[in-house]
Amino acid sequence: MTWNVDPEIFSIGPFSLRYYSLMFIIGFLTMGEYVKTLFKKYGKNPELVSPLITHIIVGMLVGSRLVHCFFYEPQYYFSHPLDIPKIWQGGLASHGGYLGVIIAVWFFVRKHKEITYLWLLDILAGPCLFVGGLIRIGNLFNSEILGRTTDVPWAIVFQRIDPFPRHPAMIYEAIGYIAIAGILVWMEKKKFTVWKQGSNICASLILAFTFRFFIEFIKDEQATFTISSFINMGQVLSLFFVAVAAFILWRLPNTPHKAS
Repeated sequence: MTWNVDPEIFSIGPFSLRYYSLMFIIGFLTMGEYVKTLFKKYGKNPELVSPLITHIIVGMLVGSRLVHCFFYEPQYYFSHPLDIPKIWQGGLASHGGYLGVIIAVWFFVRKHKEITYLWLLDILAGPCLFVGGLIRIGNLFNSEILGRTTDVPWAIVFQRIDPFPRHPAMIYEAIGYIAIAGILVWMEKKKFTVWKQGSNICASLILAFTFRFFIEFIKDEQATFTISSFINMGQVLSLFFVAVAAFILWRLPNTPHKAS
């Protein structure tokens, strides 16, 4: 199969809409509606969802950009610090995006103390991974996050990059993240009788980044700064997230879920 789709949907003067941006829009609109439904279900003010999503978007963009700059291309960005804010030039790291969201939600609950931090992270875990899956579909339209060359029957030739058939790594990730999001939504529905507060967010990090760790073995190297020939930067960061989430899950107090 060959892939040569124009990443730009249309342009009017200086304005253009790309598939990548469209996936962001669809993802966060879907997240907003889902979270609003849960806020209504648990007696929370649905008008808080809009500022919450704003916090999440800002946290995701800032976190993903900083981690990309400082962990994936530190040599360049330490030498060109004025280029760090130039998100439009590309370079967002999903590990930083998740960390940015976690921090942004903490700032949000500081303003709205009637909402418990872990409770909110738990209901956001599924939709955040769903957005991550849609973003990987956006990467497909940009012909980025490519896999290594291969001869498997489903290999794709990304003509905008080179003539070699490759693993569609971004599709693998999209399918994995959306599937895990479904598991987390199911967990959220069961949380009152089964899970402790904080279980969903910990499970999301463990499942998503364990999956990411193994996918990295068939992806092209994205970082200019490497750790070793065996594992790459994405895998090191994934192991860190999995270890921290597993430790927190182990140490979670036996607090039952409640709409708080």
